[in-house]
Amino acid sequence: MLKNDIFERLTTLLDTHHACYRVMEHTTGGRSEEVAKIRGTHLGQGAKGLVCHIKGNAYRQYILAVLPADQQADLVTLAKQVGGTRASLASPKEVSELTRCVFGAIPPFSFHPHLKLVADPLLFERYNELAFNAGSLERSIILNTGDYCRIAKPELVAFRKMPD
Repeated sequence: MLKNDIFERLTTLLDTHHACYRVMEHTTGGRSEEVAKIRGTHLGQGAKGLVCHIKGNAYRQYILAVLPADQQADLVTLAKQVGGTRASLASPKEVSELTRCVFGAIPPFSFHPHLKLVADPLLFERYNELAFNAGSLERSIILNTGDYCRIAKPELVAFRKMPD
């Protein structure tokens, strides 16, 4: 198993770009709702990262798709928006190789050349700060939303499930 240096990479990146953020150590939470309560943040402030494999139309790409934690991803829409026809969640092995993190601890930043970063625009519309696990289930970063957008530069792709 590779040493998890994601937290150090994140804080170095944020410090280099003079981001406004704070680090929070906490107990491991299970679901997003539990983690939001532990952090003292709104559920929608959580930046949930899903590692997806997009295929079809001669397109093959791993995507780190980020959306608010109170939303659900529409993987069919995601695939079509980026040029594929189908999408699936990556396996735990693929997630580990591409992010050096376990499920639930993936920050909304890509440090791997084969992992494209996209974010749903709603992530930037409701809250001044985003919260996310920082490479560990016991450590979070709460980051200014504008700083996240400026530093991570995700491609904006609307892929959340719309209410019926």
